[in-house]
Amino acid sequence: MGLVKVLFVLSLLMVSMEPLVTARYWHWSNEKKSNFEAAEDLVTSLPGQPRVSFRHYAGYVTVNEKNGRALFYWFYEATTLADQKPLVLWLNGGPGCSSVGYGATQEIGPFLVDLDGRGLKFNSFSWNTEANLLFLESPIGVGFSYTNTSGDYDGLGDDFTANDAYGFLHKWFLKFPSYRTRIFYIAGESYAGKYVPELAEIIHDKNKDPSLFIDLRGILLGNPETHDAEDWRGIVDYAWSHAIVSDETHKTIIRTCDFYSDDPWNNTDCNTAVEELFKQYKEIDMYSLYTTLCQSNSSASADMSTLFRARSSSNMMPRLMGGYDPCLEHYANTYYNRLDVQKALHVADGTSLRNWTICNMTIFYGWSDSRTSVLPIYKKLIAAGLRIWVYSGDTDGRVPVLSTRYSLSSLGLPIKKAWRPWYHQKQVGGWIQEYYGLTFATFRGAGHDVPTFKPSESLAFFASFLSGESLPSERD
Repeated sequence: MGLVKVLFVLSLLMVSMEPLVTARYWHWSNEKKSNFEAAEDLVTSLPGQPRVSFRHYAGYVTVNEKNGRALFYWFYEATTLADQKPLVLWLNGGPGCSSVGYGATQEIGPFLVDLDGRGLKFNSFSWNTEANLLFLESPIGVGFSYTNTSGDYDGLGDDFTANDAYGFLHKWFLKFPSYRTRIFYIAGESYAGKYVPELAEIIHDKNKDPSLFIDLRGILLGNPETHDAEDWRGIVDYAWSHAIVSDETHKTIIRTCDFYSDDPWNNTDCNTAVEELFKQYKEIDMYSLYTTLCQSNSSASADMSTLFRARSSSNMMPRLMGGYDPCLEHYANTYYNRLDVQKALHVADGTSLRNWTICNMTIFYGWSDSRTSVLPIYKKLIAAGLRIWVYSGDTDGRVPVLSTRYSLSSLGLPIKKAWRPWYHQKQVGGWIQEYYGLTFATFRGAGHDVPTFKPSESLAFFASFLSGESLPSERD
């Protein structure tokens, strides 16, 4: 073993002997050491990072050598028994929003961006207590992911994203071969309600070739876009039922908007009424009806009726951040545009800055391919025996609980266990219904990004999903 490699291993061992943050964490020096082939991506000096005993890695995987197309990932090993726990890929939506900026450091990862982007704080309810977590910034143009071929952006859409994500997985397994045969799940929220099943379908189809086999066991979807027409119907009915719009506006939309048509916006009365709906939502946080708006930046209260008009030829609507602290979006932008942070994450050399934004609206507006419904994929995956759990924060107006209920109802699945409350720490966490082939649960009082609002409940929910066990139906 060369001197440099000896010194590197010794430095890692010294890190492993640092004091633990909490008793739940472990010294990875006592566990089988693998993945040194990915040592160049090991994150060792992330500014402001709390001291922890698990390893995490960040860097690029090139998915197309010819075009220079590379996707950025951030991977956290599980806090205990990493060699035995499943691998979970997390995707955020938009389309055009960062899984690093949202999922990894605002929701379910071990490090949360602290106030004003000064550093990170430890997340006691990180999902890597239950699984190895892989976050992907996808497609190209999102976060740190990029291409050297500008023409790649012309074809961005669902199929492009799913195929690049599939290619990413196989090349990532070359970096981390010990995970090549690991039990695998895909999770995500919002527009990833389309990304996740679309990627799962490719994996399912390609698994017919044993050399490409990925041990996919299920998918987990939060406040997911699922079926455009049903999503729209849910938005309208939810806004009316929560006193956002008047009876008259609601009646006009119901009478004049045909969300099931190929051109639902070819109607002046419909457009005017929907603009009125978003005009009212502009006054609050559509993604969390009962929390305050961020006042530090005017973009936080963008004119959503204007955004609606800009996308009037599409069923998609813009994804604007909603969270317990609505200013978190700005903290993330500050943190990830620091030179020292980018150097630590292996995206820059520490002298030249790579521009990072939490959402790329150019990608959103230019999205050229979006499936109107992923319910046929649900049916396919259910028939294949995959586990499908869907959850919904019930104070989200963007992909409200009604949208998800309308979509799932159209599947016509037989009920296995009827609608009932589920409990966490002796309180009602939400309500749940189990079908043959699918489980649906709500989170009481949570907005669009459920783990931001209900971290303890969402971790318990995630653990139940992985184990395949029903959520508690009685108070402890």
